[in-house]
Amino acid sequence: MRYIIVIALVFIAFAKADAQQLASYIQEAEKNNPEIQAFELRYNIAEEKVNEADWLPNTEIGVGYFVSEPETRTGAQRARFSVSQMLPWFGTITARENYASSMADAQYVDIVIAKRRLALSVSQSYYKLYSIKAKQLILDENIQLLETYERLALTSVEVGNASAVDVLRLQIRQNELVQQKEVLEQDYLAEQTVFNNLLNRDETLEVQVPQELTIPDEEPLVSNENLKLNPELLKYDKLYESVEQSELLNQKQSSPNIGFGLDYVPVSERPDMNFTDNGKDIIMPMVSISIPIFNNKYKSVTKQNQLKQLQIQSQKEDRLNKLETLLADAKYNRENARIKFNIQSDNLKQANDAEEILIKNYETGTIDFNDVLDVQELQLKFQINLIESIKGYYIQYALINYLTQ
Repeated sequence: MRYIIVIALVFIAFAKADAQQLASYIQEAEKNNPEIQAFELRYNIAEEKVNEADWLPNTEIGVGYFVSEPETRTGAQRARFSVSQMLPWFGTITARENYASSMADAQYVDIVIAKRRLALSVSQSYYKLYSIKAKQLILDENIQLLETYERLALTSVEVGNASAVDVLRLQIRQNELVQQKEVLEQDYLAEQTVFNNLLNRDETLEVQVPQELTIPDEEPLVSNENLKLNPELLKYDKLYESVEQSELLNQKQSSPNIGFGLDYVPVSERPDMNFTDNGKDIIMPMVSISIPIFNNKYKSVTKQNQLKQLQIQSQKEDRLNKLETLLADAKYNRENARIKFNIQSDNLKQANDAEEILIKNYETGTIDFNDVLDVQELQLKFQINLIESIKGYYIQYALINYLTQ
């Protein structure tokens, strides 16, 4: 019992170490990935548009000079100076800022989605690398096993219990496994390039992957309700809110604009007359209002916003259906991987028992090396299938985490 507890603790320690290693790679990818950096820059631009929204129409300044000075009772007008400023309706600037802020929120969700997709890609590539590396180790073990069988066959040939053909068949089988291992080495280099490109680093850098993974006895509970909190769906909520803010801004922009101004006209004194206000300059404050009488534009924008909201709702429902399908498939495939893992484990155990029987038969001088090759081929097949089941399980597990965590 103490031995079992120690083994369990060691396995848990290795599992935690592997999870930490993968988390470290994901953090490195998020830090270095140019796509994430591009999304963050887009978000920064959207944030800056909030400051851009705090603006007023240009102040208008006018200067005029009378070529022919008009005479008035108080004197001749020499020039005209004017300044005016239009102001949007009350709350328009705030509405513009709220709309820009809602668009920035939608851009931020894009960052979250991109990071989650990147984490999924890194995780899946990580488990593919584990699978290739584990298969290489299995092939090494089987090559060594065949070398042992080859020595046994040579000994049997010497005593007349086997033929040289048996030795040659064992050697041919070894060559086949060496070939498979060399192919896997190329597969590993290709997948390593994919992995390092996700982290935006040198393609030749070595990747630390676990030597052994297994499937846990119990599955964590997966709730479909968590799927509704997926950022891919939350983005549609943010877009819906941005359309609401766009409509509020449209209503404000359809309101009148108010303008304030001031005109100043310098007046020359009349030299031939002496009276009150002779040569008094003219100062004229002004108030103006801009009324959107022909407001079909704003009515059309309102209709467009209503259609956009319906479109976003339909898109969200469609995406929810697709995500639910993905989640159902991932859970189904994960359970299939578990079933295959259990079956292959049982098959491998029986193949190992058959191997022990053959070894005992060798001690009595009745070993059949055709059976040896058949059992070895079965062992390798079951071992490879075990690794494929583990890889498939964790790839689906990463997809489930992407959808629900």
